[in-house]
Amino acid sequence: MHALTLGVAADGLAGELAAHGVAVVHQVHHDLLADYGPEAWGESVAQAVRVLLPGSVLACGTDRGNEVMAQAAARLDVPFVANVMSVTAADVWDVTRVRWGGSLLETCTLTADVKLLTVSHHAFEAAESPVAGTTATLSVDLDPALARTIVAERVERAAGVTLATAPLVVGGGRAVGSAEAFAPLEELAALLGGVVGCSRAVTNNGWRNHTDQVGQTGTRIAPDLYMACGISGAIQHWVGAMASKKILAINTDPEANMVAKADYAVIGDLHKVVPAITAEIRRRRG
Repeated sequence: MHALTLGVAADGLAGELAAHGVAVVHQVHHDLLADYGPEAWGESVAQAVRVLLPGSVLACGTDRGNEVMAQAAARLDVPFVANVMSVTAADVWDVTRVRWGGSLLETCTLTADVKLLTVSHHAFEAAESPVAGTTATLSVDLDPALARTIVAERVERAAGVTLATAPLVVGGGRAVGSAEAFAPLEELAALLGGVVGCSRAVTNNGWRNHTDQVGQTGTRIAPDLYMACGISGAIQHWVGAMASKKILAINTDPEANMVAKADYAVIGDLHKVVPAITAEIRRRRG
């Protein structure tokens, strides 16, 4: 297994990649790779494939991973399968992938000489398998025109975890009742090192900013635990939350879609359950 890193800023990943079984890390350096640009990154991947001749190329199924792999596939004129959940690899690969925003799974056959895939969140567990990894520099020739799509400006954000990266998310729905009533959810999230998210109904009511919305038209999350409080679980919201490793639903309706899909459920009033959880955590921590 080999890995490809793009830009000098990624050179520091070599040690971690070796710890997970990567024998060789091919490091690409170029002025156009100083920051993210889908065309430059995609062309770099395409040139690497032509030089290294891998049997398959995998990336994470994030927005950026899917965008770069789509660029590479178009430039190589080969098919690309996004958001893969499972693979049966033989002469012909049978691949199960997430489609239509997570509302269905599709099984397809992949027959290209080089298989390009991205992996859905939490579909596979990372496992350490240390090897004595080495690094090699890979040169690419990038047309300056590829810089037409590139990050040109960055805005500094507050330190700490974000909704997209948090290991724990406490989500609130319409049943929370008001903007002020999110305070207990904020307290619980802070206690557990997480952040608060919400459903579209909450943002529609003006209780929280759209940046806190979990869903197909909001942020797609992939925490270790998602605590969905008073959220019915409409398909739009489920698409944004389905990549969570575990889901705990707190709802008075035992028939709610989120309760049915959750790994764990508490049938009760969130205004009583959430403070009780917080109190128990504080008690156990002394």
